[in-house]
This record gives sequence, C-alpha cells and structure tokens, in this order.
Amino acid sequence: MSEYLHKSHNVTVLMYHLVFPAKYRRAIFDDKVDTELRDICLEIEQRFDIKFLEIGTDADHVHFLVQSVPMYSVKKIVQTIKSLTAREIFRRCPEVKRKLWGGEFWSDGYFASTVGKHGDEAMIAKYVKGQGGEYRKLHSDQQLALF
Repeated sequence: MSEYLHKSHNVTVLMYHLVFPAKYRRAIFDDKVDTELRDICLEIEQRFDIKFLEIGTDADHVHFLVQSVPMYSVKKIVQTIKSLTAREIFRRCPEVKRKLWGGEFWSDGYFASTVGKHGDEAMIAKYVKGQGGEYRKLHSDQQLALF
C-alpha cells in the first residue's frame, strides 16, 4: 500500500508502473528466480528511497509497482533496479546466466507509466480543472478567462 513520503521540504506520493523484459525475452522467471528477485527488491528498499508496492512476474518479463521520491528520476529508478537485480540474480542463480549465454539479464528497453493514488487521469483532470473557479476557453487570440 502506498503512503505519503515525508521529507524535510516535501510530502509526495509518486508511483510508477515499470515493466522490464528479460534479455531475448527468454523465459527465465521460475519460482526460484521469482523468490530471489523479491528478496533483492526488499534489500534495495533498505538502501534506496524506492519502495516496491507490487511485483508480478511472468515467464519472460516483470511488472513492478514502485513508489519513490522526487529526487530520483524514472531513469535513475530503472537503472538502480535493473543493475542491482541483474547482478544479484546472476550471483544467486548461476543457471540463469547460462540460459542467457553469459550475457545481460534485462533487455535494454522498458515500459514506464505514472500511477495515481487518488484516481485516473480523467478524474484528476476534472478535479484540477475545477480548482480556482470556473473557466472557459476563448478564441485562440484571446487570453484564458478565469472568474
């Protein structure tokens, strides 16, 4: 469950849905690798401001629901998770490295999407639109009128 992260100058709830495919889309996520991956993610939580809310593995890719702080870009979160999980999986499950011909663990690409705690994009857009009174959009040559 996500929670508000309180820092000295901000309070945030930043969540991301990340999907990482295994290199060559190889089916490498069995029960043992899944368990090790989850353990590694718990260790990452202790060292970094990254909280794993959910982890879902399929045979050839993993879905993560993570929460982090604004000081970490999505790129930094992805790099941190990919590098540490790859190194540790190869160390703890050497058979996976053989399945990947001694190469890389993760594919170069990934999917990332923001996730809202309080609703979907349409609901939040309606809420933001309603703040500060009504407004209407005038012709393109006129200013936005707030009243």
